[in-house]
Amino acid sequence: MEVILLEKVGKLGGLGDVVKVKNGYGRNFLLPYGKAVPATEENKAGFDQRRAELEAAARARFEDAQARAEGLNEIELSISAKAGDEGKLFGSIGPRDLAEAVSQSGIQVAKSEVRMPDGPIRTVGEYDIRVHLHPEVDALVRVIVVAE
Repeated sequence: MEVILLEKVGKLGGLGDVVKVKNGYGRNFLLPYGKAVPATEENKAGFDQRRAELEAAARARFEDAQARAEGLNEIELSISAKAGDEGKLFGSIGPRDLAEAVSQSGIQVAKSEVRMPDGPIRTVGEYDIRVHLHPEVDALVRVIVVAE
């Protein structure tokens, strides 16, 4: 399936690129989320007319992500959780908990933007959590987990 990308998609291409993707990826992700349109002659002609509008919208999203990243890089969160004597938590702190804690500090963050490649936090300590705001913009949030 060939599609025209309407925004930058990581490891696939940028705005306006015509790329060939697997049918399921195109039908289930790119098309429903408005990240691409099928590469028909009609859509190619329509894209050329909308290109300036799409580029302005992409630039606005990028600038918004940069502004949010500057604010997030300055945040240091302290989260208290029930823990045993050895510092192991009863339960864990996952992306949803971190997104809620960051959002309470004033900058809205979605659960899907929080990246935790090592899995949820299960021990007391200090962690640097990556927040993926845009394909080109990431921020680091310092999280300190303390025992209650």
